[in-house]
Amino acid sequence: MGNRRFRVRAGVRDWLIAVGVAGALLVTGVSGQHSATGPDLLGYGLLVVGGLALAAGRRAPVAVLAVTGLCAVGYQAAGFDVAAVAFLFAVYAAVRSGQRIVTVVVSVAVLAALPLAALASGLHDTGEAFARARGALEIAWLIAAGAAGEALRQAERRADEAERTREETARRRADEERLHIARELHDSLTHQISVIKVQSEVAVHVARKRGEEVPEGLLAIREAGREAARELRATLEALRDDGTTAPFGLDHLPGLVERAGGTGLRATLTVEGRRQDVPAAVGRTVYRIVQESLTNVARHADATTASVRIDYRQDTVALRIDDDGQARPGADLVPGMGLLGMSERVTALGGRLLAAPRGEGGFTVQAELPVERAS
Repeated sequence: MGNRRFRVRAGVRDWLIAVGVAGALLVTGVSGQHSATGPDLLGYGLLVVGGLALAAGRRAPVAVLAVTGLCAVGYQAAGFDVAAVAFLFAVYAAVRSGQRIVTVVVSVAVLAALPLAALASGLHDTGEAFARARGALEIAWLIAAGAAGEALRQAERRADEAERTREETARRRADEERLHIARELHDSLTHQISVIKVQSEVAVHVARKRGEEVPEGLLAIREAGREAARELRATLEALRDDGTTAPFGLDHLPGLVERAGGTGLRATLTVEGRRQDVPAAVGRTVYRIVQESLTNVARHADATTASVRIDYRQDTVALRIDDDGQARPGADLVPGMGLLGMSERVTALGGRLLAAPRGEGGFTVQAELPVERAS
């Protein structure tokens, strides 16, 4: 949006300059002395065209340079003794865009053509023709216009290099921070999760070997340990990569809802709308919201059922998680870290989040995530 506003302002400024130059050339041509035999209408047209062509100088500097040069030669041939102001602006724009060699070649050609154009206008005195050509386009003016364009080009290049340096420094620091977080997670969590996973699997194996019935809680602990190990491994891979890999997303929701049944919760997943290309950030956020919501239901809600609904709309992804727990409207709700994390994720993507008890009982979590902005 900021770049679009800048382009609009730059375009308006270019047009204002072009109209101003065209007006100044036209006024000078009308008020000045010109050949009575010259085609006045053609000369006035060339004055206007040469000025208005400057509006395209930012997009096509070489073409504008050629057009303004031809117009300058043309209205000199038509008998108008007017300075080639539009051509000087075009020289500045062309040099600023980096077209230095082309600018020099075109400028030399225009300098050589102007005396011939003055002679063609009806002047028979060669000295007077060269004097008029020199008045129309001084070499000093050309050098000044080119120097101004080159100075601004160098300043913009240095500014771009400084910006790239800042971006590279920030990216390098972010990479270092990601690696630091990955090392901390690996050192602090990998061992503990591995112990939980191994011990629960051993307990299940021993119970089955003895012919005993394995408690549902122990099976849930084993599955949770496996899932935690998978998530930690995927998260560490993402942190050690460039941060763009989505360890979990929309494709993983069916498995997530199915695993929620291991805790004794009857969870269902409903998908509405036509699946579209969704940015990885949106997919991760939807997954994490559903994961946190189902975890909260299993831990705190004293619920038996939970429903997850995903709705793919034209420019948003909407999700809703409802449970039949004990929450009631008006009850004091102290947001924990899970709800705060949901809110931060949704806000970062420009979406909306609602987490509150339902009127008929139970708890609801609703979110809308814009797809276009996340892209």
